[in-house]
Amino acid sequence: MPVAPLNDIGASNGVPFLVSAGIVYEIIAAACSSPQTAEINASSRAATLMKWVYIGLAESAVFITIAAAVDKKHSVAIVTGGGLAAVTMWYSYLHAMNAGLASGAPGTETTN
Repeated sequence: MPVAPLNDIGASNGVPFLVSAGIVYEIIAAACSSPQTAEINASSRAATLMKWVYIGLAESAVFITIAAAVDKKHSVAIVTGGGLAAVTMWYSYLHAMNAGLASGAPGTETTN
């Protein structure tokens, strides 16, 4: 019995899915540092943290939209990967900020 090529059963969508998810993580990480650092230093970062998460999400949406438009064959995987990563990172930073503010622990940064 012949085996169907992997791209005939949807496996070819894995790479575009991971690439689109990865670009969201990379863009937001570049704009915001990390959820761990955000939580540790929530007292000094909370005022601007989510602004930068939203800027990162907007930038990510532009890249994901362009990638989906250019690669129509994989557009569903690109949008799904990017969307899942966007929601995950948004929630991660929101949780980090709220947990850090609630903890009252001293941060590792000082501001002037």
